[in-house]
Formats: sequence, C-alpha cells, structure tokens
Amino acid sequence: MTLMVVLALTLGQDGGSLRVRAVGDVMLGTSVPEGFLPPDDGATLLAEVTPWLADADLTFANLEGPLCDSGSSTKCRRGGSCYAFRSPTRYARYLTAAGVDLASTANNHSGDFGEACRRETERALDAAGIAWSGPPGSIASVTVRGQKVALVAFHTSGATNDVNDVATARRLVAQAASTHDLVFVSFHGGAEGLGADRVRDGKERYLGENRGDLKAFAHAVVDAGADLVLGHGPHVLRGMEVYKGRLVAYSLGNFATYGRFSLGGALGVSVILEVELAGDGSFLTGRLLSTRQEGKGVPKPDEDRRGQRAIAALSARDFQKTAVRVAPDGTLSAR
Repeated sequence: MTLMVVLALTLGQDGGSLRVRAVGDVMLGTSVPEGFLPPDDGATLLAEVTPWLADADLTFANLEGPLCDSGSSTKCRRGGSCYAFRSPTRYARYLTAAGVDLASTANNHSGDFGEACRRETERALDAAGIAWSGPPGSIASVTVRGQKVALVAFHTSGATNDVNDVATARRLVAQAASTHDLVFVSFHGGAEGLGADRVRDGKERYLGENRGDLKAFAHAVVDAGADLVLGHGPHVLRGMEVYKGRLVAYSLGNFATYGRFSLGGALGVSVILEVELAGDGSFLTGRLLSTRQEGKGVPKPDEDRRGQRAIAALSARDFQKTAVRVAPDGTLSAR
C-alpha cells in the first residue's frame, strides 16, 4: 500500500480545543445530462447556509461526484436514466467560499467519468485550497490552530480506501495518528433510501453490494486512533454514538444535492454537525444545526429542526447506553 499525503494546509495558530463542522453529500449540479446546473451558475446555491458552514476551525463535506469538464461515462445509456454526475471544475470555488476545508472523494459517484476525471477533481480541489482523501492510501493533512489534522476517507470500493478492508483501514489510521495530533475518518457506506435510517449490527447490502459492517468499521478505526468518524451514503440521517470518548456520526444525509437526487420526506432533511474536540481528540460537546433542501436541492436552515429531532430519536433507539445526548436546543453531549 502506498501512503500519499494529498495536500498540506496551514490555517491559523493556537492549539487547544478544535471546533469542526461537517455535512454529508454535496453535489452542486451536473453538466451531464444537460439542464441540471443551478441558477446563477451555482454562485448562490450555498448562500443561506454559508454563515453556518464557515463558522468553524475546519469544515468537512463529502463531494458526491467529480469536478471535471471532460470525460465520458458508461453509466449513461441512450434512452435510459443517467445517474452519473459531473460538476464543472469552476464550482470548486463555491466550496471554498462557503468555508469547506476538507473533502472526501471516496464514494460511488467519484468515478462516474473515469480516472482522468478523478485526477481533474483532485487538481481542482488543490487549486481551491481544499484538502482531500479518497484514493487508496490517501491522507489529507491540514494544520489549524497549531494542531496537525489528518482526514482518511473510505468507501466500499477498491478504487478508494476500502471500508470492507478493515485490517488495512486500521493500519492507515494508525499511521496517520503517528504523525498527526488528530485524525478524522469519513466513510461512504450502508444501504440507501427512506428505509435505511437504522444502524444495525453486521454487514449491510444494497442492490446486491456489500456496503460494509459500519459499526464494526467505526469502532475499529477509533481503536486504531481516529478521533472523529463522519458517515454518509444512505441519503438519510442516522444516529450518533460516543465510543471510547470519540463521536461517531453514522450518516449526515443529503446536504446540497442539486437537480438529480430524490428529496422527498427524510431524503431532503439534513444537519450541519458541529463538534468540539479536546486537544487529545476526545469529544467535548457539539451541536446540530438543522437544514433542509428546497425545490431542486437548495439547502436552507430548517426552523422546524427535523434533522435534530430525527438524530435524537435514532441515536436513542440504535445505541442506548452509548447514544449521544441531544438537548432541546440541539446541543450534543456524551451520556
């Protein structure tokens, strides 16, 4: 296995606790098929949630699809549906403007337009100053407030760091922990859709594919040195737990997925997760900022706090003693 540090950034000084904000799936519109780019060429798509996204020491998002201007996809067949995404490379600047510092490229859409498009995505993120992880062996590295932070992103694919290869995941996280003060792990896994909001023991399957034993994976990477685990992939929110003093968020749902995603009911409900970590990586406190997507996929604050209420109920149901505690105002704490 080849270890690759993809991008090193330095963001401020200090040390001490670190305040992180994180969201799930982000796909800012697609140029293929035609007709699915947002108004104003995407410039205002994140406007109403940018104050929340940018208000952190570090902000993470899962980039659900590539940023590229070329390539073709085998997913798109004449006369059939095309669920292959390709956002223009110029859209990387909108992520930076919204405050995104860290991105996962490990998911089932990152290869929609081939390997050349993956490399173009990585160059676009590099140019935008966003550190990324996704390909096998890749680790993103940033320094913020005097602390060196690693991100290792996983998916259920050999084209990325693989959720189902737990032994390699342990080694990669342990290696990151040996050279960084804090290690974040993200994973794209689990079943999908309205019935996929529960975290269950054992492997999950979707359309015949092994989508990972996510609880076992999350516990294994924490045991290996991860300080924060961020899940996405089911397209709905899931519960959260505190395992050995580390927060695990099993799915942050669809956050900004313009034009090509089903967004009815729970599929259009999300949160911005805030986590405050101690200098040693332990979970201090956090907060849920509820959001929703309107129309074709425009993210906005949700005054009804549906995301917060869903996570409170799902966490208590699925984890009992280790469930994160969600206060009425959205504040998170360990039990």
